[in-house]
Amino acid sequence: MKFKMILATALLAMSAAGSALAITNPYPNSGSQNTATYNFTANGGDVTAYFLGTSAAYTEDLGLLVNGVDSGITGLNNHSSAVGASLDFGTIAAGSTLTFYINVANTGATWYSDKSLNADGAQHVYSTTWSGGPGSIPAGTYVGFEDLAASVSDFNYLDEPFVFTNIISAPAVPEPGNIALLMAGLGVIGVLARRRARF
Repeated sequence: MKFKMILATALLAMSAAGSALAITNPYPNSGSQNTATYNFTANGGDVTAYFLGTSAAYTEDLGLLVNGVDSGITGLNNHSSAVGASLDFGTIAAGSTLTFYINVANTGATWYSDKSLNADGAQHVYSTTWSGGPGSIPAGTYVGFEDLAASVSDFNYLDEPFVFTNIISAPAVPEPGNIALLMAGLGVIGVLARRRARF
């Protein structure tokens, strides 16, 4: 009887923990808020998401806005989906604007890849190119979500990571402060080069 209780407890803990992560965290600044802005568009054809596991205790599902309109398709629950499971959002016209989101069942929050839609105004995704793997997950665009509000976030952007195929991710747009810093740096380089040319 005692063994059965231990086994049941272990199985419950395993199911609560969700699918183990199949990757190491690609976000280079874990613990710090990502301030980048991403622009995702459809490449034409079916947009498919592949689940990479979860580090989240909360229960979440993935969804998609196409040109600001909810596709009505959600899935890849982080506690019931296997690593490598996929969700096909269907054929989406090339150039359509894509906004990914997660619904967090425990808190009622919805976090979007477009930070202007987030209640806290913070960036809740990190994105980069993905070369393929593990297993049969193809190359595509990696998008990892942060499921906590900025005021309490650990900023690991690994709570529910996916690879999306058939999308184009425009380069991250720097924050205005970063642009000003870059311009100041270029100005200093110009002054130093001018001084050097005089001597």
